[in-house]
Amino acid sequence: MRTRRWLIGVVAGLVAAVLAAGAEAQGKPNKVTIGYQVIPNGEIVAKALGWHEKEMGVKIEWKQFDSGRDVNTAMAAGGIDIGLAGSSPVANGIASGVPYEVIWIYDVIADNEALVARKGKGISGVKDLVGKKVATPFGSTTHYHLLVAFTVFGVDPKQATILDMQPPDMLAAWQRGDIDAGFVWEPTLIKLVENNGQIVLSSRALAEKGYMTADLAVARKAFAQKYPDLVAAYVKSLSRATDLYRKDPKEAARAVAKEIRLSEAEALRQMKTMIHLNGKDHLGAAYLGTSSKKGGLAKALKDAADFLVAQKTIRSAPALAAFEQGVNPSYVERAMK
Repeated sequence: MRTRRWLIGVVAGLVAAVLAAGAEAQGKPNKVTIGYQVIPNGEIVAKALGWHEKEMGVKIEWKQFDSGRDVNTAMAAGGIDIGLAGSSPVANGIASGVPYEVIWIYDVIADNEALVARKGKGISGVKDLVGKKVATPFGSTTHYHLLVAFTVFGVDPKQATILDMQPPDMLAAWQRGDIDAGFVWEPTLIKLVENNGQIVLSSRALAEKGYMTADLAVARKAFAQKYPDLVAAYVKSLSRATDLYRKDPKEAARAVAKEIRLSEAEALRQMKTMIHLNGKDHLGAAYLGTSSKKGGLAKALKDAADFLVAQKTIRSAPALAAFEQGVNPSYVERAMK
């Protein structure tokens, strides 16, 4: 019996080695590791329907993260090949020299993130956060927008107690009554609202004041430069997911609902809180732009980094050219051909 098990193990090992060698011979890695977050966008649609595996032709290893800060850490360590991070942590990542580049915009955040306050605490605006405990994941888009909100409404953030909490921890603290407010994204956002909360300020309102935020796809440079066709195939699936959402929102919502265990109605509601872009949209002047003329995203990342420097959240920010170099539309261009 031992001999038989040993033989089976040897054969399985040889088969795996042959498959890996075959993948490399075709110009593909044995697997691609993708870091994702539970956000109801095109990534979740493509994940649920298995489109990345089919389009890329490789095994996908999925790793879930709670925030872009953690994605930055994993990317810097070479632990993932592609990952989702908000525009604020990406601005920080580029400024800090994390070896990645932006290849796609999963969604433009509108009403998917908001400042929620506990009812009965007398919080109807940002000015009412003085003396209160407000939580947000540090280094995230919501942390950025919380700091922006203090600036826009003329409130010294030192007058409030700002706590660093990941969404699951924030929800637990909210349920215990430990915090008065939180700036967070779905699905934690709706859970706070359902538990005696009320929305005070949305990210859409701050975007309309010139502070846009988005969820971005970043690819490790060494990986993307070695496998550009694979990255192009990846964004092609994402564009397909957006097209499905626009053509049949309910079908896209069904895929999201099954993947992240929501009702179809709730999945659709959350998807409607964001702006979803397809490949053609990305090449426009407001977003990635083209290889020959970068779009507005690079400037938005530069502005975010400069703001974070002013807030002493990060030490320094490079010139605009560094952010333009950090945005690479070539994969979308390749995918759209």
